[in-house]
Amino acid sequence: MSHPNDFPWTRMRRMRQADFSRRLMAEHKLTIDDLIYPVFVLEGEQQREAIASMPGIERLSVDLLVEEAKQLAALGIPAIALFPVTPAEKKSLQAEEAWNPDGLAQRAVRALKTAVPELGVITDVALDPFTTHGQDGIIDDSGYVVNDVTTAALVKQALSHAEAGADVVAPSDMMDGRIGAIREALEEAGFVHTRILAYSAKYASSYYGPFRDAVGSAANLKGGDKKTYQMDPANSDEALREVALDLTEGADMVMVKPGMPYLDIVRRVKDEFGVPTFAYQVSGEYAMHMAAIQNGWLAEKPVIMESLLAFKRAGADGILTYFAKKVAIWLNETTT
Repeated sequence: MSHPNDFPWTRMRRMRQADFSRRLMAEHKLTIDDLIYPVFVLEGEQQREAIASMPGIERLSVDLLVEEAKQLAALGIPAIALFPVTPAEKKSLQAEEAWNPDGLAQRAVRALKTAVPELGVITDVALDPFTTHGQDGIIDDSGYVVNDVTTAALVKQALSHAEAGADVVAPSDMMDGRIGAIREALEEAGFVHTRILAYSAKYASSYYGPFRDAVGSAANLKGGDKKTYQMDPANSDEALREVALDLTEGADMVMVKPGMPYLDIVRRVKDEFGVPTFAYQVSGEYAMHMAAIQNGWLAEKPVIMESLLAFKRAGADGILTYFAKKVAIWLNETTT
């Protein structure tokens, strides 16, 4: 007699044969609770701009964003991530507009928290939308992003977001020591409940192109790169060091960015630290999916759902994705 673990006593396909047994043995599940929707806000009223490299995604003025937020909350999406489109005349070498209490991001936060208080608002803490050169920090005469000077500016930016009512500040700049500096400032100012979502393992990736178009920093960057502060795509162990440092400095959650090409990093972070771990399905990933979908090369719903389930399988607790609204609609349809 064969060993019980041998074929045919063990037939792996038995449990795959019917829908009910596939559902019962499913190891991971994607829900609306996993979704964070990145949104772009611009100046003006009743303003809506399409983003050519991100089909279906728009920049919205604050008033239209508030209406969109009401729909997102009704769908059950827990949170949005807010990215401002700064007019060229408000950009500067020192990025002073980043911490203007009446700046676009700050006004958007106040409007959102007034109109839809139950929707979590995550703000981007980085200087690239506000610098004339498109880098995430303040540069010296050689063009090098200066760490500690940039961190001081990021602290002012984070405080301005907390004062406006942001639930979560998300430093995406990759400066050394900025999480500790921001946490200390938040505590001293009494913002003890303001959460920090640290972009801890943010790679110097080529997948960010459409996002830079969306926020208007691509032209300022002029073909430059961010390799002196964002991580080398070749490195994995280094990501664990970055995450460990950010957690020690007071991060509540950590982020891996980009997403699908870096799911091995998500898995390692989750296994090593067991903390709330997030991943960002970035603009380039969205653009690739949409290009294939619009050309009829991939089936829309199955491939989008599979891509996001992969994040869950890798260990992500939450996913920033431009598909969030579409997926929330689909998931609501299956539960009603």
